[in-house]
Amino acid sequence: MLEELTQAEAAVAACVDASAWALAESDLIEALDAAHRLEQRLAAVQLSLVRELDGRGTAVTRGASSTAVWLRERLHLTISTARRLVDLAAALDAGNTGIRAALANGDITVDQARVIADTVATVHTAAGAQAADKAVGVFTEWAGQFDPTLLRKLGTRILDHVAPEAADAAAQAALEAEARRTSRDRHLTLSTLSDGRLRLTGILDTETAGLLRAAIDPLSAPSGPDDTRCAGQRRHDALADICRLSLRTGDLPEHGGNPAQIVVTTTFDTLAGELGPGALDTGLHLTPESVRRLACDAAILPAVLNGAGQPLDVGRQRRLITGTVRRALVLRDRGCAFPGCDRPPRWCDAHHIRHWADGGTTSLANAVLLCGHHHRHLHHTDWAVRLGGDGRPEFVPPAWLDPAQVPRRNHYHRRT
Repeated sequence: MLEELTQAEAAVAACVDASAWALAESDLIEALDAAHRLEQRLAAVQLSLVRELDGRGTAVTRGASSTAVWLRERLHLTISTARRLVDLAAALDAGNTGIRAALANGDITVDQARVIADTVATVHTAAGAQAADKAVGVFTEWAGQFDPTLLRKLGTRILDHVAPEAADAAAQAALEAEARRTSRDRHLTLSTLSDGRLRLTGILDTETAGLLRAAIDPLSAPSGPDDTRCAGQRRHDALADICRLSLRTGDLPEHGGNPAQIVVTTTFDTLAGELGPGALDTGLHLTPESVRRLACDAAILPAVLNGAGQPLDVGRQRRLITGTVRRALVLRDRGCAFPGCDRPPRWCDAHHIRHWADGGTTSLANAVLLCGHHHRHLHHTDWAVRLGGDGRPEFVPPAWLDPAQVPRRNHYHRRT
C-alpha cells in the first residue's frame, strides 16, 4: 500500500505541474470529475488507515490522550475535524460496507458518507439490519443528485422507502425526542452592556420560533424605497414595535403593583429646549430627541418635573392622545400616514404635529398616526408634517431630497 500511495502521489504531483490551460473545455470537465473521484477514493483510504490506527491504540502509545488529539497534531487539523474523521472511520467499519464501497468508488463524497452513516444508524435502530442495507442503496442513488444538506433532509423520511411499516412510529418518536430537546434547551438571556444597550441571546423552541416569525417578519419588510435600514436593523425595529403593541393592549400583568409601562423622567425645560437627556426608571438615559418622541405616545407615560424636581405631569390624559381623539385619528388616517407606509393603526403612535412641550394641543387637528419607524424618522430628520386644506396629513420632504419640497401623502390607506 505504501508503495502504491507513493506512486499515486507522484502521479498527482505531475498533474499539478501540467498546463490546464491547454485542455479543451470538455477535457477540463472530465479532468475535474476524475480529480473529484480520486479525492473521495483517497478519503476512503485515509479513513481505513485512521480506523486501524485507532484500533491499535497508536495515539495513546505515542503519548496522546486520544486518536483525535493525535491527528490534530500529526495532520494539523482542528480538533472538531479530527473527531469527525475518527467517528466516520468507526461508523464505516461497523458493518457499513456499502457506504465504504460507494466512497471508495468515488460515487459519494465524504460529507455525503457522513450523512448516510448517521441516518443508516437510525434506520438500523428503528427497523433492523435489512432496512439499513436498503437505506444505503437508496442513499447511494440519491447521492448522485443531491448535496449533503438535501440528503439529510431526505433522510428524515427514509423509512417511508425502506420500512414503511415502521415509519410512522419512528417519525412520532423522533418528533417527541425533538420536542423534549427543544423544551430543555430553550432560554433567553438579556445582557446589559456598559453603554445601556441590551444584548439578546438565546434559543427558542419550535412553537415560540413560529410565533416570533409570524409577528416579526411582516414588520421587518422595508417600509418603502427610501428605507435604508439593513435587515438586522429592520428586525430590531420590528421587535420594538411588538413591544409597543403589547404595552398598548393593557393585557400585560402588573409589575411592582403598577401596569407595565415605561416611565421617562426629565425637567420641562430640558424637554422643551432639548438641552439634556431623560432618565428611564431603570436608571438608563435617553437623548432629548428620544424623550420628545416617546412623550407623544399614550402607551408610554412621561413623568415631567419642574425645576425643583416636583412632578408637573405624569401621563395626563388631556395631553396624551387617547380615547375619542385617538379613535377619530384612526378613522381619519387608517394607519401610518407617512407616504408609502402600510402599517395598520394598532402598530402606530399618535404624534403631536406641534409638540405639546412647544404649546401644541391634544386634538385631532394637531395629531397624526405614525408607525415606530416613521415616528423616529420624523423626529430625527428634516421631514415636516402638516394638515392639508382637507384636514388630512401631508409630509414635506427636506430640500436635499426634493428642492421643490412638494408635499406628499400616503395613498395606501385610501385604496382600502
